[in-house]
Amino acid sequence: MAPQPQVVALLLLLLVATATSTPTLIFLLAGQSNMGGRGGATSGSWDGVVPPECAPSPRILRLSPDLRWEEAREPLHAGIDVHNVLGVGPGMPFAHAVRASRAIPPSTVVGLVPCAQGGTPIANWSRGTELYDRMVTRGRAAMATGGRMGALLWYQGEADTIRLEDAEAYAGRMEAMVRDVRRDLAAPELLVIQVGIATGQGKFIQPVREAQKAVRLPWLKYVDAKGLPIADDYTHLTTPAQVTLGKMLAKAYLSTLY
Repeated sequence: MAPQPQVVALLLLLLVATATSTPTLIFLLAGQSNMGGRGGATSGSWDGVVPPECAPSPRILRLSPDLRWEEAREPLHAGIDVHNVLGVGPGMPFAHAVRASRAIPPSTVVGLVPCAQGGTPIANWSRGTELYDRMVTRGRAAMATGGRMGALLWYQGEADTIRLEDAEAYAGRMEAMVRDVRRDLAAPELLVIQVGIATGQGKFIQPVREAQKAVRLPWLKYVDAKGLPIADDYTHLTTPAQVTLGKMLAKAYLSTLY
């Protein structure tokens, strides 16, 4: 006797759930507020607008605060970038753009690992700090499920524009952080895609930008956020800008596959 339609539908749902329960390609998202996502959330609350490029998909997962894979949804950093009003970031449009590429098998399940925390200078991400340890712990947990680590997406530096000494130390601190995270994740060739800051919390924006461009490490790419639309708070990218940035990050990642 043929199975009932309801049974067939349930079996298909179970197959889909099984196929998307763990990712095959993993990305760490780290830095401060513009990576955490403030698109549509700069007036004290999030406007709730989710562009099509940020829509949920069963083949885009996120590692939850308690280290479980779940379907990714905006705000992607909920429960991670704590004590802040969160909105749209670059992670979801990045994942959609990666999956849409012909260079990526259609069966690929992208796993996003949110780690960003608003307002944090790069010194707070050095080896042994709480944020660094959280990032490494979450990265290890993500890889333990069997997926391949694709890249670390890094957008940070606005907090280092307040003091000149921090701006001038930025390149060395960034290089040390990258070397450490590669060692601690046992991924010596981990790709790092660094976003050049467009704004800052202080007046030393240009010295930080110059320091970011001066970072000299293998397997590191640079994407510039300068020129993208900024919200009325003069600090955070708008939702359309975050979508554009996500696609720029995806282009940078995909360029390494050819």
